[in-house]
Amino acid sequence: MRAAGVFLRGLAMGAADIVPGVSGGTVAFITGIYPRLLHSLRSFDLPALRLLLRGEVALFWQHVNGGFLSLLMAGILLSVISLARLLGWVLVHYPEPLWALFFGLILASALMLLRQVPQWRPAELLMLVLGVVVAIAIGLAPRGEFIEGQAGVFLAGFIAICAMILPGISGSFILLLLGMYGPVLAAVRNFELAFLALFATGAACGLLCFSRLLDWLLTRYRAMTVALLTGFLFGSLTVVWPWKRVLSWTMGRHGELRPLQQLPVLPQEYLARTGEDPMLWPCLSLALLGFLVVWLLDRHGTRLQVDAG
Repeated sequence: MRAAGVFLRGLAMGAADIVPGVSGGTVAFITGIYPRLLHSLRSFDLPALRLLLRGEVALFWQHVNGGFLSLLMAGILLSVISLARLLGWVLVHYPEPLWALFFGLILASALMLLRQVPQWRPAELLMLVLGVVVAIAIGLAPRGEFIEGQAGVFLAGFIAICAMILPGISGSFILLLLGMYGPVLAAVRNFELAFLALFATGAACGLLCFSRLLDWLLTRYRAMTVALLTGFLFGSLTVVWPWKRVLSWTMGRHGELRPLQQLPVLPQEYLARTGEDPMLWPCLSLALLGFLVVWLLDRHGTRLQVDAG
C-alpha cells in the first residue's frame, strides 16, 4: 500500500473519531486496512519489548509495522487537531444541525453493520437487543462528570480508545456518554499538554489491551460481536437526536451551566419548550448528507480494499 493511501486513511479515521458519528474503526474496516491495523497493534508484545531493550530498533520497527502505524497516526492527529476548533465553535452556535449530521452518520453506520452478520440466529438477535437496551439506558441516564482528576482523564482515554478500533462505535461518542467530550475537545483546542499527555497514556494502555480482546472476540464470536455493536449504535441514536428537552442542569468546571439529563423530543415540542427555531430543514438535509457519506464510503469500500491489496 502506498504511503499516501495510508495517510489519507488516517485523515479519514481522525475525522470520524472526533465526532460522535462514524468510528475510525468503521473507516478502517470499509477501506480495507482493518485486519492490518489489528495485527499491527497486537505486535506490541513481549518479543517487541525484548527487541527494544536489546537496542535492535530497526527490527522492533519492522516487527510492529512502524511505518504503517506512524503514517496512520500522523493522519489521525492532523485531522483531530485541525477539526477540534471548528467543531467546538459549531457545537456552541449550531448544535441542532451538527447533531443531525451525527444522527445520519450513525444511522447509516448501523445499517451497514447489519449486513456484516451473515445469519441472524436467536443469539445474534439477543445481542442486537442487548446493545440497543444498554445504549439507550446509558444515553438517557444523567450525565456525570465521570471520575474527576487525573484518574478520570486516564480512564477516559483508556475506555474511549477502545471504541476507536471498533467498527461501529465512535470514541467521541463514548466520551460523550462519560461526560468527557467537552473537556477533551477543549484540551485539544487549547493545547493543554499535561491533560493530553495523561489522556494519551490511558489511550495507549487501552489500545494495547483491547486490541487483543477484540481480535479474540471477532475470531471466535464474530457474528455475535458485530450484532452487539450494531445494537449499541442503534440505541445511541437517542443521544445524538438533534432536539432534546433538558430535565436537569449541572455546573461545568468553568462555572457554566451544562445539561445533566436530556430527553429526545419532536421538533414541535422543542420549539414550544425552548422558543428556539428547531431548524428542521437544515437538520434533515444534514442528516441525509451524513447518511450519504457513509453510504458512499461503503459503496466504494470494495474498490478501496482492492487498491489496498
